[in-house]
Amino acid sequence: MPLITGAGRTGMMGAVADAAISAGGETIGVIPRFMVERGWNHQGMRTLHVVETMHLRKAMMAELSSAAIALPGGIGTFEELCEIITWRQLGLYGGNVVILNTNGYYDSFLAMIAQAISNNFMHDDHMGLFTVAATPAEAVAAALSAQETKTFSPKF
Repeated sequence: MPLITGAGRTGMMGAVADAAISAGGETIGVIPRFMVERGWNHQGMRTLHVVETMHLRKAMMAELSSAAIALPGGIGTFEELCEIITWRQLGLYGGNVVILNTNGYYDSFLAMIAQAISNNFMHDDHMGLFTVAATPAEAVAAALSAQETKTFSPKF
């Protein structure tokens, strides 16, 4: 199974791509043209798709992937995580969504979701839209687990 990534060369994205390449894995990157023009793209991707916008980047990554794992990151990661969870809720994305909560990094995010549930902005079954993993090994296992274990029946 290939690694689908945003094709960045630095940070967690670059480190994961470097590890996959070092292990002989297949890497597929999706990156907007402006990032390539700025030299932000990883040079080692086996396949690199250059798209025009960030929106097209996320859509192509979702289309190519069978699961999504959110590593600790910044505002872009938060935005992408919320979008893929929303797409899952709406039935637009069928893959597993996994939050890698290394050292409790996402505890505040998870508390915010719990707050939304307690204030009736979300249903408690929305917690079934994603899995939380404490270690990279758990995250990969959750991402690769059978999809039927993550069914979601929204309440309307």
